[in-house]
Amino acid sequence: MQPDITAKSWAMILTLGFVWGASFIFNEVALAALGPSWIAALRGTLAAALTHAVWMVFPKPLFPTSDRPGNASIFAVSIMSTTLPFALISWGQQTVTAGFAGISMAAVALIVLPLAHFFLPGERLTLRRVLGFAIGFVGVVVLIGPENLRSTGASGELWGRLACVGGAACYAISTVVMRRMPSFDPIAFSAVTLWIGAGFGIIVALISEGIPPVPSLTVIAVVATLGLFQTAAANFLRITVVRTAGPVFMSLTNYQVPLWSVLMGVVFLSEAVTPSLFLAMALILIGVFLSQWGALKRLFGR
Repeated sequence: MQPDITAKSWAMILTLGFVWGASFIFNEVALAALGPSWIAALRGTLAAALTHAVWMVFPKPLFPTSDRPGNASIFAVSIMSTTLPFALISWGQQTVTAGFAGISMAAVALIVLPLAHFFLPGERLTLRRVLGFAIGFVGVVVLIGPENLRSTGASGELWGRLACVGGAACYAISTVVMRRMPSFDPIAFSAVTLWIGAGFGIIVALISEGIPPVPSLTVIAVVATLGLFQTAAANFLRITVVRTAGPVFMSLTNYQVPLWSVLMGVVFLSEAVTPSLFLAMALILIGVFLSQWGALKRLFGR
């Protein structure tokens, strides 16, 4: 299955970058009343219920043909897309800076590149693509702050850093595995994987944080927004992009998320605009255009 990058593909990853970038603002509000594990578990459960409801309205078989993967593949994609990376990153952030965790998420794109080269036809490594992704990654580092790559000297920091990189690797591997799976209905697949992830998320939350407090109506509204847009709708878009345009193209979202987050902080939280923001934007855009030059030429040449 060759990647098919269209104008719709670009619109979807721009939407994903914006939606996931906005999640940082909503999380700030929710964290005032709930722990991170419960926020993830509740938004995942709500997203699973909403997606399942849509599936019931438009019922289709999960795998339209007899060609279906084993349950182990479905389980692996579910856990590596949600529960496991969140647990690793949350644990890692106990000893590393939030900035380092953000840089780790940008590294998803660099991890996807070699995996896609070896396991996916049509996703070959090229010098232009490698240079583009490397320049984009440097842009993210400039945006978040190079100082976040320096050691804080905290005890267990190395293990925390490895956990964050491990979380990034989970996201990268899950997208490649998802791309290799036979044809499936995206709504049904989204519902199934979200339910599996939500189930394990609740178990993790109960073990790590105990019974949650009763949140206010504001927090309930924020968690509902996270579940509806940042999880349910975004998960459907992610699956659609991976299955049509490929995981390498999808990984460009990881360069957008911190950029959107900073821009929204400037607009909605009156955060200061620094010269590094403009340099980072330029580097990220150069990286995207360089790595996707072939797709852009095909798009505008039509």
